[in-house]
Parts: sequence; C-alpha cells; structure tokens
Amino acid sequence: MQLTAKLIQVLPVQTGMGKNGEWRKQNIILETDGMYPKKVCVTLWGDKINESVLQIGNILDVSFDAESREYNGNWYTDLRAWKIEPAGAGTPEPSAPYGAGNQPAPSAPPVDFSGDSGDDLPF
Repeated sequence: MQLTAKLIQVLPVQTGMGKNGEWRKQNIILETDGMYPKKVCVTLWGDKINESVLQIGNILDVSFDAESREYNGNWYTDLRAWKIEPAGAGTPEPSAPYGAGNQPAPSAPPVDFSGDSGDDLPF
C-alpha cells in the first residue's frame, strides 16, 4: 500500500533487545490531504529510520504493509513502512512529448489532391 501525506510529528526512537539482537523502531504521524484530513501513525524499523527525510512539514511517499494481530481478545493494527521518501522522488521523469531534445516530430509532406481524377483507387 502507498500513502502520500505531510509529516506532522516524529516520536522518539525506541530500542530494545530481542532474540535476534538489538532493535530500533520509530513512529511518525502523517496527515492526509483533502476535505477531511486523517492522521495516520506509521512505524519505521531499523535502517528505515532516516532523519534527513523525517523533517516536520515534509510531504512524504510512504510504502507500507498493514498487519493486524490479536492479543487478549483485542485486535491491534500496525502500519510498517518498508520505503519512505520525499514526495515525487520515486516517480520517473515524464518523457519528452516530441522525442529527444523536445524538437517537433517531422511531418509528412502535404498531399496535393487537386489533380485527382477519382478513378485510381488504391485497392
């Protein structure tokens, strides 16, 4: 899934030790655009935490997976980002409409129909 939204809050990095060693995670709060903006909490894990991109006010493209799990009869949903970048950074440049160098495509020479007799059909 993908979301483009404005970064409005960066929560502190959390660390801990697990069976695979030390882990780091950070939650960020994004706000969607539109008539009824929504706030969304997204979790970044490990090397996905990039302070240079996480500046308040930045518009970000966030690719994430949504996962829910049950604990003691309650369900909890987690949005885990697997890619985060400034909005528009991952989109390819639009191709030039006329080819390389933005030069107009050569046009075919005009056809003169004034001498047509109408009898010479192409089929």
